[in-house]
Amino acid sequence: MNFLSLIEAKREGRHLSPLQVGEIIEAYTSGRLPDYQVAAFLMAVYFQGLDPAETTALTLAMRDSGDVLQFPKHDPRPVVDKHSTGGVGDKVSLPLAPLLACLGFRVPMISGRGLGITGGTLDKLDSIPGLRTVLSQGEILDLVNSVGCVICGQTEQMVPADKGLYALRDVTGTVPSIPLIVASILSKKLAEGLQALILDVKFGSAAFMTTINQARQLARAMVRLGNECGVRTRAFLSSMDTPLGASAGNWLEIKESIACLDCKGPPDLADLVLACAAELLVQTGKAQSRQSALDTAKACLESGRPRQKWDQMVEAQGANLDQVNHLLSIDSTAPIVLEVRAPRSGFVAHCDARTVGELIRDLGGGRLTKESAITYGVGVDRLAQVGQPVQTGECLGRVHAMNSTQAETAGTRLQGAFCLADAPKPARCRIVEYLD
Repeated sequence: MNFLSLIEAKREGRHLSPLQVGEIIEAYTSGRLPDYQVAAFLMAVYFQGLDPAETTALTLAMRDSGDVLQFPKHDPRPVVDKHSTGGVGDKVSLPLAPLLACLGFRVPMISGRGLGITGGTLDKLDSIPGLRTVLSQGEILDLVNSVGCVICGQTEQMVPADKGLYALRDVTGTVPSIPLIVASILSKKLAEGLQALILDVKFGSAAFMTTINQARQLARAMVRLGNECGVRTRAFLSSMDTPLGASAGNWLEIKESIACLDCKGPPDLADLVLACAAELLVQTGKAQSRQSALDTAKACLESGRPRQKWDQMVEAQGANLDQVNHLLSIDSTAPIVLEVRAPRSGFVAHCDARTVGELIRDLGGGRLTKESAITYGVGVDRLAQVGQPVQTGECLGRVHAMNSTQAETAGTRLQGAFCLADAPKPARCRIVEYLD
């Protein structure tokens, strides 16, 4: 293979055949292509794009660069998953997985870590004492078949092409390419052996896609390709201008997820969890309409069975439930908790999610680089919600920090993230559009 000619062809905007795309990925994962040439190819793709056939070929070649999960065919439970493009306080995966298992699905939820202000599901789970997120392929299959769900990271043998390509994209300025984003996300999801997939594509100040048009373009591309590859795929667009729920930060989000499973969590979190479950019920023929599916999912959540399934799942992954329950019984695992007060009376009109995400990262709850260590107990909670009335001096939220200096700095920033108005502003629904 003359790889230079393929770089030149894509630089000039010419079409590559599926065979050529597959050869590129195979040569890269086997170590026959140097990083500098692959980086040049990625930059060519960034500027010239990929057409649907090329994007499909790239996705499938990346999927097939490693192991693909194979589940027993005789099991009637559909294999499903959900993917979110990420945001501040986005903890939907945590209560969703046990809910789906109780609704009769198998859920191999392969998740990732956070970078920057976007919290990672695995980082949240790592705050649970003893819980293992690094599992072998055999362990993943066993847990999904026996418990019904697992939330863990991809194995070393799953989609190795994506690991290398993403690392190159991250340091060459080629991350914001829709074909490359689509291939990265779907290659990992297709490697799970799914039958159905729901995508939560976010837009807003703290989302990867800042505008709804960008989010719609990405969602359409992923829905088209997912269905083309044999996975029943739907998506919805949701707002990420304000934090999801009332807590953000790894352990604090675990607590809020468990509260959601106890039907005591924030309404916007429950709404997104139920929406994801309902779409998968419809996609797999378990419900005939979105409303009947929502009713089914809500009744299941209120039954208490998903809460029990959560305990079963985390214990199967190594968690010590006695330690977990002790941590749930105390107010904070951080040494300093600071209440942030409203400077005047009014109604909460906005809470800027980007500011909240940045202050959590700077407290140690997120990463500036992939090597950054995480401090799991820091973050914010009891965030006042849009439309909520507050009086002067009332709590807008709490900062959990490792020392008083950090807490004071973060508290000032958190107070500045809130915008108060003289009249109430109705909170809008998180989900603004569905794409079949």
